[in-house]
Amino acid sequence: MFKKVLIANRGEIALRVLRACKELGIATVAVHSTADNSAMHVRLADESVCIGPPPSRDSYLNIPQILAACEITGADAVHPGYGFLSENARFADILDAHNITFIGPTAEHIRVMGDKIEAKRTAIRLGIPVVPGSAGAITEDGEAARVAAEIGYPVLIKAAAGGGGRGMKVARSEGDLATALATARAEAGSAFGDDSVYIEKYLEKPRHIEVQVFGDGAGNAIHLGERDCSLQRRHQKVWEEAHSPVLDAAARDKIGGVVANAMQALGYRGAGTIEFLYENGEFYFIEMNTRLQVEHPVTEAITGLDLVNEQIRVAAGDGLSLTQDQVRFQGHAIECRINAEDPRTFAPSPGQISYYHAPGGLGVRVDSGIYQGYSIPPFYDSLIGKLIVTGRTRAECLMRLGRALDEFVVDGISTTLPLFRDLVANPDIQAGNYDIHWLEKYLAGSGGHA
Repeated sequence: MFKKVLIANRGEIALRVLRACKELGIATVAVHSTADNSAMHVRLADESVCIGPPPSRDSYLNIPQILAACEITGADAVHPGYGFLSENARFADILDAHNITFIGPTAEHIRVMGDKIEAKRTAIRLGIPVVPGSAGAITEDGEAARVAAEIGYPVLIKAAAGGGGRGMKVARSEGDLATALATARAEAGSAFGDDSVYIEKYLEKPRHIEVQVFGDGAGNAIHLGERDCSLQRRHQKVWEEAHSPVLDAAARDKIGGVVANAMQALGYRGAGTIEFLYENGEFYFIEMNTRLQVEHPVTEAITGLDLVNEQIRVAAGDGLSLTQDQVRFQGHAIECRINAEDPRTFAPSPGQISYYHAPGGLGVRVDSGIYQGYSIPPFYDSLIGKLIVTGRTRAECLMRLGRALDEFVVDGISTTLPLFRDLVANPDIQAGNYDIHWLEKYLAGSGGHA
């Protein structure tokens, strides 16, 4: 087992990793920018190292500074959390060259799954169902028109190196195609330094369902069920739950078996998430995230498994702590992402928290690094916490979530808590009757008011 883990992240995920390390008896190192001097994970870590000024490129994305922090403190492993360098194959390679363990997949698997076109080719080879679309990058408008006509409109143009909805455009007819292609290429080039795009069939009313997998890198892999992440705004997840309200045990076992077998064949190591669109009883692969997900707590809630602990075990060479036959699902869990944003305009709302009270009670968990008096810096993602609620049934879970949201107080800044108070009372949400477009239609229909 590792002696000292450097946590190359910030916010709630840095604190989450720190807690797992402490429970394993592993010393921790927090790295931070000057804007995060007073962050909770910095205050609780055994050691801390300032790695640069507030901009991410000068601190949390600064590989030489993070490597220097490892050498100064004697850290023998790095946990990247999610975001920042968590899916950076070059970072994994550099750590390996310095005999420091990257707590995550191999650099090769990060590269393969980070390229959306190569990921799709790999999924096909491994027997994972995919969305109909182009076999590779589209370089000519004429080729795009041929592919679009073949799979049928509407089609979705996506950045090959993309994520988070950037470089993604819908063409509903042949007349829309040229503009959508040009816009997607421009956005992709600007956001990722790579303007390659590909085309997929656009599904009208799909759910977004993802399957959590774990591999030991030695040919063993398991799945931990699915999460439904269909409530999204601008392709960003807002509310996640496990299990999905639309899947039964047979469908869950079938798709879980497919992805676990695929990860076994790939020799995958660590945590991964296979993301699908689901429509009319069919699953369509969209991407794989080779890291821990923001929404991992709902899987922990229904399995009782500490996913960060499992990541560390696997990276240390201890293998998986359980087999597929030992995975047990119990109850229902929902996570709400609490952002420091105006609940009407969704504009960021950094600033000082004047009063903070987290909800509690049976089945209520809050993952957050904020506290009363803490000042949220304006330089990073607006996620400030996650409310995770568990119940024996989905109905019980929703009732408990409503109660927990009523208890949750964050004053001094604007947050998205009012949005969730509206959602938990909505008949469609209560019935589990929504798709990936539901939330944006809801917000548009209410004039943007949550």
